[in-house]
Amino acid sequence: MRMLITGGAGFIGSHLVDRLSQDGHEVTVLDSFNDFYDPTIKRANLASSLDRIRLVEGSIRDAQLVDSLFTEGRFDCVCHLAARAGVRPSIADPGLYIDTNIDGTFKLLEAARKHGLRRFIFASSSSVYGVNTKVPFAEDDTLFRTISPYAATKLAGEQLCSNYAHLFGIEMACLRFFTVYGPRQRPDLAISKFTKRILEDTPIQRYGDGSTARDYTYIDDIIAGVTSVIELKDLEFDIFNLGGDRVVSLSELIEAIERAIGKKAIIENFPEQPGDVPLTNCDISKSQRILGYQPSTPIEIGVTNFVTWFKNQAKASQD
Repeated sequence: MRMLITGGAGFIGSHLVDRLSQDGHEVTVLDSFNDFYDPTIKRANLASSLDRIRLVEGSIRDAQLVDSLFTEGRFDCVCHLAARAGVRPSIADPGLYIDTNIDGTFKLLEAARKHGLRRFIFASSSSVYGVNTKVPFAEDDTLFRTISPYAATKLAGEQLCSNYAHLFGIEMACLRFFTVYGPRQRPDLAISKFTKRILEDTPIQRYGDGSTARDYTYIDDIIAGVTSVIELKDLEFDIFNLGGDRVVSLSELIEAIERAIGKKAIIENFPEQPGDVPLTNCDISKSQRILGYQPSTPIEIGVTNFVTWFKNQAKASQD
């Protein structure tokens, strides 16, 4: 199958590139290598796959580039993972998030329409549930209040996908990822930051009293869910939650990292941050039923895997 993966040099994207290229798909990656975090990290993410893929550096906001890619690639499926990520940065610069996440998605969908693409998979986020009071969060919940520009752009992206599925017959799936972690995780995310600081004996910053909770999802489980959607028959338009096996509080997460490292954290307490939701709790019953999705990596094993990878990366950089 001819595949385009946007954001393919990122954390989730590079794992998907590895899987699809190893499975024999013809993979093109479009990534801007922006400076949200060190671009050399993203280049390293793709190092082991470069001989199996086509890599194009550029922005999803470049309509001419996107159109030429679709013309040359004659893609069967697009996995659209490229986005400006993060709740807190989106509050500081909402315009950038609207330009990238909404207008960039629109440009991809327009190219998909023009070139008769069959299937389009959109990486959404659990953040679209906002301050939803019904738990666990299910795909058919009414979404009243997102609480960050990032979440709003992801919900807008879902609606654009719904439009293009209805109007132009493109097979669409929107995947709501719940707090993905594992090797290659972005350095700005909690597990990565906490691991680095505990290893260095520097304080970690804990926002709130530690009771906020997330449905952490290991990267291998996410990739299994995405590949199931790629292979799904009889898709028109649908939304799927891809989450973990249980909800874990911030305090429990810190304790799991401490156990994996074998060292206690030095904790500095701060007030809760604007835009952060108090809880994400994923109802995966629909994904289990339709996709055969079954997360199999508990937080204790996933965190241990991450810490091992992190230490190996640090050692390799010193050699």
